[in-house]
Amino acid sequence: MKTAFSTIGCPDWGFKEIYAAAKDLGFDGIEIRGIEKDLYAPSIPFFSPEQIEKTKVMFTGALKISCLSSGACLGLGKEQDTEAVEEARAYLDLADALDVPFVRVLISAAAYPLEADLNLGLNRYRTVCDYALEKGIKALPLIETNGVLADSAVMRGFIEKTDRPNAGALWDINHPYRYFGEKVEDTAKNLGGFIKYMHVKDSHMDGGRLEYRVMGYGDMPVYDALKAAAQTGFDGYVSLEWVKRWLPDLQDPGVVFSHYYSYITYLFRMLSK
Repeated sequence: MKTAFSTIGCPDWGFKEIYAAAKDLGFDGIEIRGIEKDLYAPSIPFFSPEQIEKTKVMFTGALKISCLSSGACLGLGKEQDTEAVEEARAYLDLADALDVPFVRVLISAAAYPLEADLNLGLNRYRTVCDYALEKGIKALPLIETNGVLADSAVMRGFIEKTDRPNAGALWDINHPYRYFGEKVEDTAKNLGGFIKYMHVKDSHMDGGRLEYRVMGYGDMPVYDALKAAAQTGFDGYVSLEWVKRWLPDLQDPGVVFSHYYSYITYLFRMLSK
């Protein structure tokens, strides 16, 4: 498996600082979810037509951009609304230009189960998958286990109904476990070979309130999730989603990212024994 972190965990860092930290710590990937105040990746200056070739040169070595995480919520709004699909398309175009393998899309705007129109989301997700296929874009549009799709049985049915060769799941291990009470082994079994990318975070329930913690200091079964994913054949990026952009009181990324790298690579070694 490969190491990555999402830039959602370092909202005050500039692009060069993010790159330097990932390279110095030994990470395999950087997942882009905003740089400083700009959440929309296609408008980030380093990815502009004028600078994109220089940016690509930065990632010709071992360190890669592992995923572009969009905010496209495909299950919300009215059928005639086009913003979410247009955002997903823009991210796929950028992923193609940057040789990034994955783009994240969503069914709804939050992790906790919110109302979402699954039929609308399904039609839009098919449209997004078809766009990539028709343009020959290699990046896979992955739909995350969030909202109603954090129920992995629903997610499996959703992807099967999508019936597209480039459809796949981004398994955020927190959401099915915390919000639907799923065992990680059951989630992995339901999603099977659809898992293409993973988000990991540790947490603890304190009086009914979810509290995010540095990896290893909560009670999320992270190792069990990795083991279950490996048994499905997954061998991809395991990305830390430290949600400091939304919760600024969380610990600083410099310490958290370094600790995560040490902890997750230890778990990788345990898996290989």
